[in-house]
Amino acid sequence: MSVWSSTVQRGEDGALSVGGVDVRELVGEHGTPLYVVDETDFRARASAFRDHFGEAFARHGAEVDIYYAGKAFLCSQVSSWMHEEGLHLDVASLGELEIALRGGMPAARIGLHGNNKADDELRRALIAGVGRIIVDSFTEIEILDALARELGVVAPVMVRVTTGVHAGGHEYIATAHEDQKFGLSLASGAAMRALLACHEAPHLRLSGIHTHIGSQIMSIDAFRESAERMLGLRAAFTASTGDELPEVDLGGGYAIRYTEDAEALDPAEAAYAIADAVAAVMETVGGTWPRFSIEPGRAIAGPAGLTLYRVGVVKSVDLEDGGRRAYIAVDGGMSDNMRPVTYGANYTAAIASRESSADLVASRVVGKHCESGDIVVRDVRLPLDVARGDLVAVPATGAYGRSMASNYNAALRPAVVSVRDGQSRVLVRRDTIEDLLALDVAPE
Repeated sequence: MSVWSSTVQRGEDGALSVGGVDVRELVGEHGTPLYVVDETDFRARASAFRDHFGEAFARHGAEVDIYYAGKAFLCSQVSSWMHEEGLHLDVASLGELEIALRGGMPAARIGLHGNNKADDELRRALIAGVGRIIVDSFTEIEILDALARELGVVAPVMVRVTTGVHAGGHEYIATAHEDQKFGLSLASGAAMRALLACHEAPHLRLSGIHTHIGSQIMSIDAFRESAERMLGLRAAFTASTGDELPEVDLGGGYAIRYTEDAEALDPAEAAYAIADAVAAVMETVGGTWPRFSIEPGRAIAGPAGLTLYRVGVVKSVDLEDGGRRAYIAVDGGMSDNMRPVTYGANYTAAIASRESSADLVASRVVGKHCESGDIVVRDVRLPLDVARGDLVAVPATGAYGRSMASNYNAALRPAVVSVRDGQSRVLVRRDTIEDLLALDVAPE
């Protein structure tokens, strides 16, 4: 399994192409930095989750829905792709909701997340008719019941449960331990109390329970344990009320490869292992099987994207161990990929515009911002002859690159371009100076 998306190739002259389009052509038309989305790869990853999990759960007579994570990367075209591929979509803000709807995703196939949803977000979700609102607190349960009464509707809700299962990478993206902001605790009994509160609220329709144990997860055992706890909670709710919850969302956060020596969680392996684990638990707890859903997280968008940069300055520095490192400065940085400085995330890179027979040397790809921590790729071996004007490609940036991009140092956020079958199209245009000045209120 390569760290690069499936259509990336290196031509006879050494230049990379994506989706049948030479990266030099893309840069010539759209500039740098540039986010490039491999549409064929993107759709294939979405359909793989749909098919593998669908087949795995169907063996047990159960159904499963796949929810694409809007926070990974969302534009109206991606919303359209996910609808065409038969997926659902998670959103976590009013903006993400509007983009999803603009792309044609039916509201009934959208779920609204968030630990602190504003009244306007909840009201818009109710008016649009979103399929589920994942409630995250007792306060939200009260507010949502009141808003639904005001609008004359019944709000479809799921309760987000913190199961106590710890999984994933950096502590900032682990989401099911007790001491954090998301969800309602299973261990303390808060989750059950929330379920009963929703069950009794006259303007809420309780459809199920939801959990998300983290991101960049490699351990299938963590998913098994989480499923056991969730289905145990469902059985306890049935014992208390006599009613069965129709849906259980098992979350996701499947790991992807960011470097050549890293591993990824295989969707097919995960699908069958999780479905079999669920079946074993259901044999123990009994009852009717619920409808399940899972959330691949970055595993669809992440590997399907790369970022192109142009090299500016190259420096060589002496290291304490007697070695040397090349510092390769590019025309982007932490404004277009916050993950290295925020999480210490590791990436790799390659020269994209030509071939080189020069020796490979220890290198660090850095950005142009006023921070020493502005690092794009911390450790990579690149040719000794990398020079000003060369193009550098960083793979696996399809998730969170554009979503977390900023205008730090008044940088212009890059365009996002999709490629497929030798054609390219702009999904999100590049910022302009006019955009920046339009937000700035000039002195009187």
